[in-house]
Amino acid sequence: MPKLDLERALALRTPEETRRFYADWAARYDSEHVAGNDYIQPRRLADCFAEAGGAGPVLDFGAGTGVMGAELARLGIGPIDGLDLTPEMLDVARTKGVYRDLIAGNILDGLELPAASYAGVVSAGTFTLGHVGPEGLPPLLRLVRPGGLIALAINHAHYDAAGFADAFEALAGQIADLTLTDIPYYGAKATGPHKDDTGYATLFRKV
Repeated sequence: MPKLDLERALALRTPEETRRFYADWAARYDSEHVAGNDYIQPRRLADCFAEAGGAGPVLDFGAGTGVMGAELARLGIGPIDGLDLTPEMLDVARTKGVYRDLIAGNILDGLELPAASYAGVVSAGTFTLGHVGPEGLPPLLRLVRPGGLIALAINHAHYDAAGFADAFEALAGQIADLTLTDIPYYGAKATGPHKDDTGYATLFRKV
């Protein structure tokens, strides 16, 4: 595994560190992390999004190698655009053939996308330790149409340490129907120190 790679991923601190790390891991990510660790979190989050009535067009925020995009496509949800820091990861996502558009960039660092472009946003694996915190919520809200559904997987430890509860409270009046559902990150085949990691499938709508 990439036990070492996963530990390094959770310890990243800057966008440039993240970009370099995932550029190096891109070609091996699906085999080492997704298959090797029985990474089921994207499937569980996609199911929650669909069950809550999520629909396209949808933005896959932190699309990586397209794992979430493939899960949304499995459920018949589309069209799907993918956004990620790392072009090398998006090169792998492109091979899955499920995206309308793939965009390399950082919405926290000046990347402008048209407001109210999407009926939904889904993000698996990005709101976690070493990655994006509550500062990512307002830029995503800007991209969603009123009534649109946002589904984020947020690691339990990160949710508490980064102050997501306070951030959601501060967004009162801008969001509605906030729900937190526990989901596992890894399946029965997972081994290693993170095999029991869990998080919230965090769903809410833009007012």
